[in-house]
This record gives sequence, structure tokens and C-alpha cells, in this order.
Amino acid sequence: MSKYAAPLTDMRFALYDVLGADALFARLPGGDAATRDVVDAVLDEAARFAQTVLAPLNQAGDAEGCHFADGVVTTPKGFKEAYAQFVDGGWAALNAPEQYGGQHMPETLGAPIKEMLDSANLSWANFPLLSHGASEALKQHGEEWQREVFLKPIVSGRWTGTMCLTEPHCGTDLGLLKTKAEPAADGTVRITGTKIFITAGEHDLTENIVHLVLARLPDAPAGTKGISLFIVPKFKVSRDGVMGDRNALACGSIEHKMGIKASATCVMNFDGAEGYLIGQPNKGLNAMFTMMNTARIAVGYQGLALTERAYQNSLAYARDRLQMRALTGPKRPDKPADPLIVHPDIRRMLLTQKAFAEGGRVLGYYAATLVDVIERSEDAAERRKADELLGFITPIVKALLTEAAQETTYCAVQIFGGHGYIAEWGMEQFARDARITTIYEGTTQIQALDLLGRKIMQLQGAGLRHFVEEISGFCHAQQANANVIEFIKPLAELTQEWIGLTQEIGKKAMGNADEMGAAAVDYLFYAGYISLAYFWARSVVAADASAHPAEFKDSKRLTARFFYSRILPRTRGHLAAIRAGADSLMAMPDALFG
Repeated sequence: MSKYAAPLTDMRFALYDVLGADALFARLPGGDAATRDVVDAVLDEAARFAQTVLAPLNQAGDAEGCHFADGVVTTPKGFKEAYAQFVDGGWAALNAPEQYGGQHMPETLGAPIKEMLDSANLSWANFPLLSHGASEALKQHGEEWQREVFLKPIVSGRWTGTMCLTEPHCGTDLGLLKTKAEPAADGTVRITGTKIFITAGEHDLTENIVHLVLARLPDAPAGTKGISLFIVPKFKVSRDGVMGDRNALACGSIEHKMGIKASATCVMNFDGAEGYLIGQPNKGLNAMFTMMNTARIAVGYQGLALTERAYQNSLAYARDRLQMRALTGPKRPDKPADPLIVHPDIRRMLLTQKAFAEGGRVLGYYAATLVDVIERSEDAAERRKADELLGFITPIVKALLTEAAQETTYCAVQIFGGHGYIAEWGMEQFARDARITTIYEGTTQIQALDLLGRKIMQLQGAGLRHFVEEISGFCHAQQANANVIEFIKPLAELTQEWIGLTQEIGKKAMGNADEMGAAAVDYLFYAGYISLAYFWARSVVAADASAHPAEFKDSKRLTARFFYSRILPRTRGHLAAIRAGADSLMAMPDALFG
């Protein structure tokens, strides 16, 4: 059975030493309650909940899966009780505004808690996952009565939320959706249509489920300009908050999936279900992207969480499992063979996991600090800059951390060998669970097009400029620091190359739009590896200046050195692929593929 222990020391290092979260909280309005002792106590309690309540349910839940009969979804044994403890502990309300029953703790504190829940039991953590996105949509786009009636029960954890976007005939291309919204005389609407792949669309954990549904009003223009967003609860809710009869919606089936088997992925049928418009008519995509961007960062944390758990179990197994002798002679002469950890390629895989887990942690938490600045800063210029940075970094967080999870869970299976393929040890579950993370909330390809096409080309690269300025400022400040020059010099050179490459792609795309699509995924990885290089360099500087023991500092430096020598050179391959251009992909006629 796989094990999990929350990496609290490294989480605190990322928060305090690298990102200065305690100082950030102290200067932002409403953040002064998140003192270091409070944050530490919250992290300790979250670790206890994740380790003792959720983690023991992970493999059993995967084996049992969700049950579906006559429109009713029953979660695996122990899930409902765990959710009740989650609500009783106040976790659902941690980051929500106080006026709606929340504790208004910083989003940056929510990041490590999200990581712990996902590491412990990703399937279970999917049930409250989209409540956060639904809450953000209601906060930013809902009317006050809607926030009072729907947001408060979601914040309390009594209700959960969903995002109902995808339909059987359309995935990412939402302009093709057909779900209808017919206005009624009483000011409500009647929603009719089918949505698929709805995470937690039906379950037995809460008394009500609030679906946020994309649909078209009768006079809506075609395409994405004619999409509106609606609140459609499982049980009808009046404007004064009274819950009534069952609404005209039902789960038609749950998907039989490769992974996250204990998470209900539902087909939802709406048959004239009563709902309310949220936001402006035909402006549903604006509200949808509020939910989607929140969910994309959350899915990035899922990738990070699986990488961490894969690493913990791989490391323990590599230290314990005896297999052959080291190439340079016996390292454990008192044993019949040496442990796996002495072999170079096992160490390559372990260091890959460690580099992505610890570097990815800083990257992911960095995004959360930007959310806090956007939501709390009183400086409009600071908020605008943070918003542009967050828009830029979000597709990198989502795509890079989830793609890293594919690699690191693969490494876990390889390190365990034949046992990695056997369900008893748990590694094959991590590999299966990780696979969806590169797909839902926008595939890696969609993230890449969002990064290069929208966040850089359409928006004139505002977020990229801020990020490059930040990296360049860091490199300049550390250029005389002999202890980190091995990292600063290549980082500075790559940052300059990044600027030139971006301009190069833009010029080529002006002559052939396919150049954008051809370059996008390689560009995302290229940008992602440079971003991690920046956070690894910052980690070494922060470790050197910290009160951590010498062993901790040495571990950071040696892992950074591994990243720079073994992973960062992947940018060379991505650079070559980008410069190969669209012709290398588009020259072959369709008929020749057959």
C-alpha cells in the first residue's frame, strides 16, 4: 500500500523562504490574520486530515469506484464521512469572504492545503474542487441575492458546485454547444440539453448541488458570442433561499474511466430544469473563464500532488529494495545486493521527480500569491500587473505541472519494476490518475495556444514582459553572488533568448497562421523549463540565506544542479522543433496519412 506524509518542511520553505508569503500577508488588507503561527497551525491540521482521513481511503476508493443506479450516485465507503469531517473542520470556507461565511484566509495558504488533499486522495478531492470555481463566478458575476442564496451554502460546504460546459458533440469548441435556455414568466429560465464529463455532477455528499451551466437564449447570436451562464440547482431554490422540489435534471450515467475511479464523472441531462441567469445575457464566456482559470491552477496542483506522492513512494522503495551490485563495487557489502538507489538511472528518475516536485511547488504557490495581490491590494497598478502575470503563468502552471506528473508517475512505475504494474503497491493508480490532468480544464494543446496565441500575441505579451523583467532583475541582483553564478549565467542567457524567440515566432505567424499552432506546445515546454529554472535559482539563494540545516541547503543546490544539467537542456530540443516551422507538420497531404 502506498504511503503519504505531507512535505511540510518544503512547503514552508517555498512559502516563507522563497516567496516571502508571511510578509505578503502582513502588507495586504485582511491578510494580517494569517500570521506565521496561524498558517503553521492550519498546515499541521491539514496534514493530519490528509494523512489520517483521506490517504487511507485512496486505494480502497479506487478499487470500489462510484456506484450508479437509477440516477443516483453513491460514493465509495468512507467518502461521505470524510466529507463531513472536511466541512466540520471549516476547510470548505477557508478562502471565502467573511460576509458569506468564509474565513477569508489568503489563497496562498489554500495552495499547500489543496496539494495535500490531492496527494492524499485525488478522487475524493475532486468532489469539493469545483465549488471554488463556482464561488468565484458567483462572487464576480452574480447578483447579491444570488450570492446570499447560493454562495453561502457552497462556502459552508452544505452544497457543492459544478461546471457544466462540455456536450457530446463539442469539447473545447464551445461555440458549437446546443443546450437551450427558455425564459419563463416568473423571471427564471428553463434549461434543456445534455452535458458530459461533469465532475461531481451527482453524489451523496451534500444536500444540494449547484450546477453552473452554459446555454443559449432564444435570440442568442451564433458561436461563442451567444453563450450565457445559468445557475441550475439539483433541488429548486427560491430567491429567498428556500429549497424546494427536485429539479428537472438527472445524471444519465457515470463514465467508466482509466483513472480517478472514485470521482463521479457524470452525463447530466437537463429537461426544462429551472435556473437563473448569472451575469449578462450572451456574456457567459466571461463568467466561465473565471471558473475555468481557477480550475486550471487547481489542476496544476493536482499534477504537483501526484508528483510528490510518486516521489515519496519511489524514494522509500529505492532505499529498501535490493537489486544487483553497484557498477563501481558493493555499497552494502553486508547485504546480498545493493539497494536500487545506488544505480545511476534510478537516481536520474528520483532526481527528476524531486526536481519537478520542489521546483513545481514554488511555481504553483507563486501563482497563488498573484491571486492574493489581485484580490487584496489597494494599489491599482500592482493589481493590474499581478493580473497580467497570472494570466501569463496560468497555462504554464496547468500544463507543465500536469505533464510533469505523466513523467514522474511513469518513473515511479519504472522504479518499482514489476511491482509498479501491480495494483497492490499503488503506483499504477498514480499513473492512471495523472493521465486525466493533462486533458480536463483544457488540454495541454489548449493551454499552449492560450499562452502563445492569446496571452502573448493578442495581449502584446504584457505578462511575459513582467515575468522577464522579474527574472532579469533577480539575475542582476545575484550576478556578483559567486555561490549561484552557475545558475544565474545560463538563466540570464536563456531569458534573453526567450524574448528573441517569441519575436521570431510572431513574425513568422504574420505570414502563416499555422506557425502559431505548430510552435505552441514546444513553446510552452520551453517557457515552462525556463520558469522552473528561475524558481530553482531562487530556491538556492533562499536556502543559502535560511536557517535550514546544511543538509537541506546541499539538497537544494544539488537538485538545482541536476535540473540545470539534465532537464533544462530540453529547451534545446524544443527550440529546434519550433524553428522547424509549420511545413514540417503541414506539408504531408491528408491522404498520405492513411
